[in-house]
Amino acid sequence: MKNLYLIAYLDLKESIRAKWFLVYSLVFGGLIALFFIAGVTESQVMGFSGLSRLLLMYIQITIVILPIFILITTVRSISGDRDSHILEYMLSFPISLKQYYWGKIIGRFITVYLPVVFAMVIAVVYGAFKGAEIPWGIFFLYTGLLFAMSATFLGIAFFISSFVKSSEVALGIAFFIWIFLLAFIDIALISLMMQERFSEGLIITIALLNPMEIFRVAAISLFDPQLTVMGPVAYYILDSVSQTTFVLLAIGYPLVLGIGFAYLGYKIFEKKDLV
Repeated sequence: MKNLYLIAYLDLKESIRAKWFLVYSLVFGGLIALFFIAGVTESQVMGFSGLSRLLLMYIQITIVILPIFILITTVRSISGDRDSHILEYMLSFPISLKQYYWGKIIGRFITVYLPVVFAMVIAVVYGAFKGAEIPWGIFFLYTGLLFAMSATFLGIAFFISSFVKSSEVALGIAFFIWIFLLAFIDIALISLMMQERFSEGLIITIALLNPMEIFRVAAISLFDPQLTVMGPVAYYILDSVSQTTFVLLAIGYPLVLGIGFAYLGYKIFEKKDLV
């Protein structure tokens, strides 16, 4: 157990020293600062105002930025160590493959998750200082959604890194997955819906299997429980499950998905040639 924490601590220190971590932190912290400068908390759109309005905008941007940041910064975690022969050096110490792999995951998860949550904490502190009403329920639920989404793409990234030897190939696969989940799957499903080849319920269910899509819908439902901005799709979702159940599903499903991919990555890493 001690070696596990040491690997996590080593990866955490290495990530903090890297330039990407500075850029990563500045992006999310800068977004919050930009929203305050633009006076987002003082505006009102569709009934959303104050910190609720700020968090709504933050959610929409995070959906796009967070997955690609996690993928491109994490997908080279093991393959990069293999390329630079650090993996061979680390395993020369009395460290098991299990301790190395899961230690890397713990350290990297702390690195990618804390800056995103810390930016929200800054928003809450500043909002409280300005006397704004703080939507604590939305804040904690959104923190849970971020936790699950970070775990999902971290697991996918380690899964890729476990079997790809070249860092360049790993980056290419990661970028393709991000584009596919972000755009291609929606385009394909909308095309099928317009051609009426499958039922709308089946197409919507397939769309919600996309962790980015279920995160987006759950995040919107926190501000708009009736999902009025989504049109007819809302009727199918709300008729199937309640809003509370859907939010819990949006946290549990991506979390299980991420752990599953991470475990598959470990099994491949355990049996594959390490150098």
